[in-house]
Amino acid sequence: MTIESTSTAGVSAPDTKLAREATELVRDVTSDLIYHHSRRVYLFGSLQGRNRDLSFDPELLYIGAMFHDLGLSERFHGSGRRFEVDSADEARRFLQGHQVPEDSVRRVWTAIALHTTPGIPEFMEPEVALVTAGVEYDVLGIGYDDISAEDRSAIVALHPRPDFKRQILGAFTDGIRPKPETTFGNVKADVLEHYVPGFQRGDFVRTILDSAWPE
Repeated sequence: MTIESTSTAGVSAPDTKLAREATELVRDVTSDLIYHHSRRVYLFGSLQGRNRDLSFDPELLYIGAMFHDLGLSERFHGSGRRFEVDSADEARRFLQGHQVPEDSVRRVWTAIALHTTPGIPEFMEPEVALVTAGVEYDVLGIGYDDISAEDRSAIVALHPRPDFKRQILGAFTDGIRPKPETTFGNVKADVLEHYVPGFQRGDFVRTILDSAWPE
């Protein structure tokens, strides 16, 4: 498959062996939808990092962005774990296979594992904060006006998002439908409630009241 160079809106993907191999891997095993989304997450996350005056490692941010949705793939449907954890574990295996220092591996793992847990990543290391910022920008439109229309258009021209809202919701549904229990207490329960007939979301209060404790 053709792999586009990323240099747009004043942001370039890191031109390292690690980044190139990550790009090739993700391009080979994911759909166009996830590939282009992941590249946009890096670009938008980088711009938000610039806006917030954060000093971050572009290579680690790139790996986190590229791997963050791998756990939605069919081969993880039977894992019984949150797709974010499956994605993070894949990134960890990739980085450890390239002898990346453990602290860097931990940052990438955490960035991916927490990218759908709002209210926490923004207070952590820049790479953790910015994977989430890129995801929130591309999926939810959070901080939409923080990035100029010109930069936004340049990124979308390089990595298009046709019918993205419907398509990404479909990818979320397909990725988590086989393991609905993993949505307890997180935003993906909303997806199954909308798109999977008969889904019943977990109730934190009922879980407490119905626990084995006698009082």
